[in-house]
Amino acid sequence: DLTYDICEVSPGPHLNMIIGANGTGKSSIVCAICLGLAGKPAFMGRADKVGFFVKRGCSKGMVEIELFRTSGNLVITREIDVAKNQSSWFINKKSTTQKVVEEQVAALNIQVGNLCQFLPQDKVGEFAKLSKIELLEATEKSIGPPEMHRYHCELKNFREKEKQLETSCKEKTEYLEKMIQRNERYKQDVERFYERKRHLDLIEMLEAKRPWVEYENVRQEYEEVKLARDRAKEEVRKLKEGQIPMTRRIEEIEKQRHVLEARIKEKATDIKETSQKCKQKQDIIERKDKQIEELQQALTVKQNEEHDRQRRISNTRKMIEDLQNELKSAENCENLQPQIDAITNDLRRVQDEKALCEGEVIDKRGEKESLEKERKSVGDNIVRFDNLMNQKEDKLRQRYRDTYDAVLWLRNNRDKFKQRVCEPIMLTINMKDNKNAKYIENHISSNDLRAFVFESQEDMEVFLKEIRDNKKLRVNAVIAPKSSYADKAPSRSLNELKQYGFFSYLRELFDAPDPVMSFLCCHYHIHEVPVGTERTRERIERVIQETRLKQMYTAEEKYVVKTSFYSNKVISSNTSLKVAQFLTVTVDLEQRRHLEEQLKEINRKLQAVEAGLIALCERNKHLEHKDNELRQKKKELLERKTKKRQLEQKISSKLGRYLSAYLGRGVGGGAVGRNVQKAKLVTELTNSVKICTSLHIQKVDLILQNTTVISEQNKLESDYMAASSQLRLDESRQRLLQKCKELMKRARQVCNLGAEQTVPQEYQTAFQDLPNTLDEIDALLTEERSRASCFTGLNPTVVEEYTKREEEIEQLTEELKIKKVELDKYKENISQVKERWLNPLKELVEKINEKFSNFFSSMQCAGEVDLHTENEEDYDKYGIRIRVKFRSSTQLHELTPHHQSGGERSVSTMLYLMALQELNRCPFRVVDEINQGMDPINERRVFEMVVNTACKENTSQYFFITPKLLQNLPYSEKMTVLFVYNGPHMLEPNRWNLKAFQRRRRQVDF
Repeated sequence: DLTYDICEVSPGPHLNMIIGANGTGKSSIVCAICLGLAGKPAFMGRADKVGFFVKRGCSKGMVEIELFRTSGNLVITREIDVAKNQSSWFINKKSTTQKVVEEQVAALNIQVGNLCQFLPQDKVGEFAKLSKIELLEATEKSIGPPEMHRYHCELKNFREKEKQLETSCKEKTEYLEKMIQRNERYKQDVERFYERKRHLDLIEMLEAKRPWVEYENVRQEYEEVKLARDRAKEEVRKLKEGQIPMTRRIEEIEKQRHVLEARIKEKATDIKETSQKCKQKQDIIERKDKQIEELQQALTVKQNEEHDRQRRISNTRKMIEDLQNELKSAENCENLQPQIDAITNDLRRVQDEKALCEGEVIDKRGEKESLEKERKSVGDNIVRFDNLMNQKEDKLRQRYRDTYDAVLWLRNNRDKFKQRVCEPIMLTINMKDNKNAKYIENHISSNDLRAFVFESQEDMEVFLKEIRDNKKLRVNAVIAPKSSYADKAPSRSLNELKQYGFFSYLRELFDAPDPVMSFLCCHYHIHEVPVGTERTRERIERVIQETRLKQMYTAEEKYVVKTSFYSNKVISSNTSLKVAQFLTVTVDLEQRRHLEEQLKEINRKLQAVEAGLIALCERNKHLEHKDNELRQKKKELLERKTKKRQLEQKISSKLGRYLSAYLGRGVGGGAVGRNVQKAKLVTELTNSVKICTSLHIQKVDLILQNTTVISEQNKLESDYMAASSQLRLDESRQRLLQKCKELMKRARQVCNLGAEQTVPQEYQTAFQDLPNTLDEIDALLTEERSRASCFTGLNPTVVEEYTKREEEIEQLTEELKIKKVELDKYKENISQVKERWLNPLKELVEKINEKFSNFFSSMQCAGEVDLHTENEEDYDKYGIRIRVKFRSSTQLHELTPHHQSGGERSVSTMLYLMALQELNRCPFRVVDEINQGMDPINERRVFEMVVNTACKENTSQYFFITPKLLQNLPYSEKMTVLFVYNGPHMLEPNRWNLKAFQRRRRQVDF
């Protein structure tokens, strides 16, 4: 074991009181019981590896436990290999596996992981943290009948499956109703679809019969024509003889007609040529008319221009006279050059000032841009720091939502406090290197990491009243020492410790506000706890002996060193460091404050630059206005100076225009020549028209002759055709025969029949009910097509979906019936199991409540235990609720890790375990140092209850471990008191002889 080289403990059957000073090895006995009964190292809360429980310096360890059993005692042995961190198991000296050991232990109803049976020292605080549900489960396993917990698990499983079935039934029912409603909506469309299909089927049959009827009609016509042809055969021969002279006369008339048509074509060609010549003459005449008209218009324009020229000459003469008069008056003006020179000098001076001002504006704008870039850079850095701070706050919100809500309230209500209030320590601590965060998180408890730090007791009471009482938030708060410990020097210099691999004290690993640092130095001595490396771990024995440090850290472990009060022997324990969760985000608050000050300075400079820029813009605007005024004055003086020269130039220009207008000449026309040419062309056109008229008369005469010949030809051909009409009967017969074949082929194609196939019986039966004439068939076809066309907007996919849904509805209905039957079966099972589980459980809880209440009443306090649930059907929400009251002025409050003090939680836990004692069906119970934190009155009362309860007949074996006891406590003859002594002068266990000690004692008495 981690304390003993060898030790044998022989407990009594009832209450075993194990007493010894701190560090002597009391809890080592508890660890041995847990590990020897296949418990996990985590159950003790001390280390996560079984090798850490072996005494330092030893390579192996062994635990042997003998358990009473009616069928024969059970001896379980566990050998631990430190190097491999593995265990070997033996039952009654025979090798076995851990699984077999666990089964044997479970068969005796030993549950080392159940806090109601096995409560190690480091797990006392966790009992109060058990939820109502976890407490019920632990109680069921501890004192309930073996089947009670099994029934509870069955109920939870049944209820879960019942919920699933109810949900499934509800979903299927809703889906089925939707399917039925949807099919109801489409039912009428489906009926209309099938009605339309009946009409289309009838149309198909009518279209199939129609070719057959058509074929039969043509066949009958063919037979009639065939008979008529036979009768006409004899007449044909006679008619052919009478047609020969008529044929010859038709040929002669045809030749005569061709000659007349040729002559008519010649005359038409001559007429066309003559008409073209007339057209050309007419076009030339029209062009001459157009030229004459243009010449007349030009003459009119020239006449108008002459009138305008005379008017311009008069106007120009008058303007010249006016300009000459103005020139005479301008020659009398004074000399303006001195005024112009003065204005020029002023203008130059204003422009120089303006250029200087614009240069300053450019400089100011450049300075402003530089400051804005610098402000943006500083702002981005502040945002980056804020993002890191938000990461820490997000972790706080996810893990401790109440604390996070309290932080938000504090930030909005800092004015309510007189002195400084620091946010939770985990937010205010800023690691210099986040790799070292694990040391701080392992050193400071999670409760204090999320605690608010106050400088004033009054401020803390105001805060807790608002947050805990009014807002019902679970938060922690601490007070910083009145005199600061933040800068307190360590008892020994770090240089002395560097030889052992230590590189820093905890305080130097992070930054924090003064109140926080002072609190941590005062309560956690962070200025005295050094941090080492793997080198420190390698020489830890030497470090412990030479440095006499109480606490220290290596790369991955924490070491706590204690000195025995009785023997001065040094006892050390080590635990593995947990991975850091909250302090890995590093925020340099000092640098952030420096950035904020820098941002304020930049904003101040930016405001000054903007003010100077506005002033310069106003000055520039004033100079611009003055510049414009001087330019306007200079312009007016220059205009007056140059006016004389302009007048002389205008007079010269006007005289030039006057002379050109005066010397201009008018133009006449030449329209007479164009009129003579036009008269000659009209005479030529008249002659051409006469020739064309003569040719038209000749053409009409020839057309009349040709018409007479064609009329005679037509009469002869008509007579010939009338005589040979009988000859076409044979052609009609052939045509009808071909048509019959085509109709037969079409009828067979419509009915999908081969060349040799006969009409199927189903078609023959259907054809009997249909009309037999084409008119009746066409009429019925038209009627059915009209009816079918009335059914518009019908989609075949709708019918397919309707049919599928009908099948799905039928399937769903059947599935729903099966599900409901299964659901009823589960409800029946739940009802049966619930009755078997709940009634005994209520009786059990009532017995616990009776004993628990009696215990509390005997202490002039109040307490009760009840079975709590919000919904009777939620079996996974059932739990045991413990409510206690230690002061008459308060009400019963539920036992939680936050509401009661540590001593009150210990009393409540102990009394609950005592209430289970007489009902317990487990072989033994272990409670380690639960009386720590109790006041003397409560400790005495609890001790009396433990003695009275644990020493009754038919109660389980009880192990009560404590480092100290009050004086004058009551004891029972059935108690077994085990004193644990440890030190360098102790006898070896195999030399311990109790009878010899008793004999010597009797000799001394006598």
